[in-house]
Amino acid sequence: QVQLVESGGGSVQAGGSLRLSCAASVSLSSINAMAWYRQTPGKQREMVARITNGGSTNYADSVKGRFTISRDNAKRTVYLQMSSLKPEDTAVYYCNALPFFMSNGYWGQGTQVTVSS
Repeated sequence: QVQLVESGGGSVQAGGSLRLSCAASVSLSSINAMAWYRQTPGKQREMVARITNGGSTNYADSVKGRFTISRDNAKRTVYLQMSSLKPEDTAVYYCNALPFFMSNGYWGQGTQVTVSS
């Protein structure tokens, strides 16, 4: 069982920045990949950014060049630095952890990000 606690959401004006944090209850060395997803009402949850155990990253096209995913193994925390925010980035952001040898990951409770124009 992996518990994830997200923080850092809030309201910001377009062009601003926020940093989301996701603290895991286990060592990140036991996690195959950590990812951030987001969801708006009536839409499917979409992957925003992902970082593997080996440090490889990938991003949704809509956030490339604006968002950066990183991790601090000592703090068992993954971050999502979001810059140049747009109103369309408004969503609930969820952290996901996929342990090795598992096909389904664990989810955090979500944190709201609201970007006003």
